[in-house]
Amino acid sequence: MPAQPTGETPPLDGSLPASAGVGAASRGLSLYVHVPYCRVRCGYCDFNTYTAEDLGPGASREDYRSNLARELDLSTRVLAEAGGADRAVTTIFFGGGTPTMLAAEVLAGVMDDIRDRFRLAPDVEVTTEANPDTLDPSYIATLAAAGFTRISLGMQSAVPHVLATLDRTHDPEKIPDVAKWIKEAGLELSLDLIYGTPGESIDDWRRSLQVALSNDVDHISAYSLIVEPGTKMGAMVRRGDLPMPDEDDLADKYEIADAAMEAAGLHWYEVSNWSTSAETRCDHNMAYWRNADWWGFGPGAHSHIGGVRFWNAKHPRAWSDRLLAGESPAIGREVLEASTQEIERIMLAARIDSELPLDSLGTGSDRAIRGFVQQGLLDGDAVDEGRFEPTLQGRLMADYMVRILTDYVD
Repeated sequence: MPAQPTGETPPLDGSLPASAGVGAASRGLSLYVHVPYCRVRCGYCDFNTYTAEDLGPGASREDYRSNLARELDLSTRVLAEAGGADRAVTTIFFGGGTPTMLAAEVLAGVMDDIRDRFRLAPDVEVTTEANPDTLDPSYIATLAAAGFTRISLGMQSAVPHVLATLDRTHDPEKIPDVAKWIKEAGLELSLDLIYGTPGESIDDWRRSLQVALSNDVDHISAYSLIVEPGTKMGAMVRRGDLPMPDEDDLADKYEIADAAMEAAGLHWYEVSNWSTSAETRCDHNMAYWRNADWWGFGPGAHSHIGGVRFWNAKHPRAWSDRLLAGESPAIGREVLEASTQEIERIMLAARIDSELPLDSLGTGSDRAIRGFVQQGLLDGDAVDEGRFEPTLQGRLMADYMVRILTDYVD
């Protein structure tokens, strides 16, 4: 599990510097709710998660909603003091961990708690991540009635031996049933896939794509496996028990995925994300990529409000103890300088189709842009129209282009 970033110590009451409130009333707001519980801890995962049975009173699933309500109260006070008391919440995302390790009635109750404290936009997008083996029709119906609009299903692969390497416990044969229940409940369906798992063949990857695309899916996220230090998989790779993912294999699988998505009517809008239309994109993730304002609730959650980034204590016990003491659970923060915000804007926008206006780049960057076109990394016609539109090869080289473009930031 990665260490928390370093930064200044925030005040115990969670108050924000005056700069965070500048223009706050005109900005939208997204909410992220981190649910740290999992049935098992997957070998590749370095997220802030805990098996549910490891946590005692005060930090358990039974205490989660009441603890979260305390942070909701704190956030509304802090946001009101920063000049954004009546901001419309445009997206809510429950992530983890496995949010659906909580009873459906608890997630519905958290939505009630949020409504009691925030003004939700009429078309608010409400998403929860879920593992296939935690869902049934009744559970999904409860979420739909509570105002959830989409479920992001952790499919990862359709191939049993790949799932076993990832320590995923669900039965891949259950995916079509769960997908059907989600769509019958009137919710949007997003599937999460991972490619590049040690031992995954090209045919295995094609099989996973075929299964995913056969389920009336609205949105797919496909991420290359990253072997993180400190994880079980990281230790196995270090010992030589598993091979490190091969960069050429990852690139091949990305190209296969993009071709399969396009053939099925899903189009890329961010390097690792495809959707059937602009309406089925993940608006919550778009808020992150646009460096919008979001408040992250729960153990280890990160927030960004008006150029101030802050983060909570990671362990559920430390998080809950601070809230029970009437203190903010935030243990660190960073007030971002203008140059840092500009670098991050470029880093994020360059991964999104036509999100980075060329006239917003630093002086002298036009030469770099022409070079990218000559290298086949940017669409030349789009550049003529002032748009930054990576080609397929350019998406694979997005980090390379960002490194060059950020050199032009003053």
